[in-house]
Amino acid sequence: MTAPRVAGDLAHRLETFELRLTTADGRPLADTEVEVEQTKHAFGFGNIGFDFIGLLGGAAHDPTADAARVFGGADAADAEKILPRWLELFNMVTLPFYWRGYEPRPDAVDQARLRATAEYFAARGVAIKGHPLVWHTLAPKWLLDLDDDAVERRLRGRVTREVSEFAGLIDHWDAINETVILPVFTAEENAVTRLAQTRSRVDMVRLAFETARAANPGVKLVLNDFDLSEAYEHLIEECLDAGIRIDALGLQTHMHKGFRGEEQIFETIERFSRFGLPLQLTETTLLSGDIMPGHITDLNDHVVDSWPSTPEGEERQADEIVRHYRTVVSHPAVESLTYWGITDAGSWLGAPGGLIRADGSLKPSYEALHGLVRGEWWHEARFLRTDADGVVQVRGFAGEYRVRKGESDAEFTVPRGGGRAAVTVGGLIGGAGESRDGR
Repeated sequence: MTAPRVAGDLAHRLETFELRLTTADGRPLADTEVEVEQTKHAFGFGNIGFDFIGLLGGAAHDPTADAARVFGGADAADAEKILPRWLELFNMVTLPFYWRGYEPRPDAVDQARLRATAEYFAARGVAIKGHPLVWHTLAPKWLLDLDDDAVERRLRGRVTREVSEFAGLIDHWDAINETVILPVFTAEENAVTRLAQTRSRVDMVRLAFETARAANPGVKLVLNDFDLSEAYEHLIEECLDAGIRIDALGLQTHMHKGFRGEEQIFETIERFSRFGLPLQLTETTLLSGDIMPGHITDLNDHVVDSWPSTPEGEERQADEIVRHYRTVVSHPAVESLTYWGITDAGSWLGAPGGLIRADGSLKPSYEALHGLVRGEWWHEARFLRTDADGVVQVRGFAGEYRVRKGESDAEFTVPRGGGRAAVTVGGLIGGAGESRDGR
């Protein structure tokens, strides 16, 4: 009988891995002290990269084509200061492909700047996700002049273009965003909702997933939604019954109206884990200032002249960050958690949801999260001694590691579920686990 899952229990995240070390001629490196350190988490600790488009990709040639500005983002000067802090903490970036900003005029796309930004992160070992391929919000206004058949052709072309042109650089996408509300969305007239009203939700999901997969068979595609009710569960069931291949489910948790608490968060994750698909907490925010009034239904409806971060709010946010991350990471179905914004500068809705203040100083929440991801959950460099067979046991979170002896080192991977591998410190000799050539 399987033991019940418990919120906050991270024992299952700690893997035991046996590493057998040998000399260059294949003899066991017995009774020897070696240094082992983690270099990367396998779990996706993510954040958005909207703030860095202008810094890394340059200014938009067309002011309406600024993909970051369409949905927030810091100025380039602010971004330069916070980029090192971003890289210290996160290993997964979500980049903005909002259609209205990416293609403000037919066939005039903002590809070069997004590519430059993606290449920067890829060069630093950061996993990249594009967001989103299909969404009714921020659909181009020029689509309204087209009939539904033409809109569908344009939509399919847009999906094919982005997925194929970024293949090998971005192979992970939110395929369709917020499908539950899509055909009944009324906040703004748009051609994607109009198209969905003549098709079905399942047909729209099929369009997004199958068009993207045809463009790049190796792509990873996520169904993403903020509606975590039974309606989303029902949609997932319909899509799976229709034979649509979904690679992961996205669960948004913007908490502008207050932290939902460990019990509710864990229960929600547990409900969606029944589908047997990896889960991604795709959009998380926790505020360090006033909480949005409870009567607000659409978060976009809350507009204030000023929404400052406060000392009391910052202490609350730091506490809630730790509680939320412990809860989410403790569930084995979750493969990533993306926080929605690192800074208050240019933040979504102007809310104080960042981990860094608008002036560039760190909030307690940054330090608290850093203490988890790169502290408590991190295998810092430590000396371990091999046994008579040259074996050393490593225990830590799944991810990338390095073993060093003197001036020589080698890299190896600790997978989910643990395992074993054999390496020489200075060259791979192979083994049962996954490992890579050392230097």
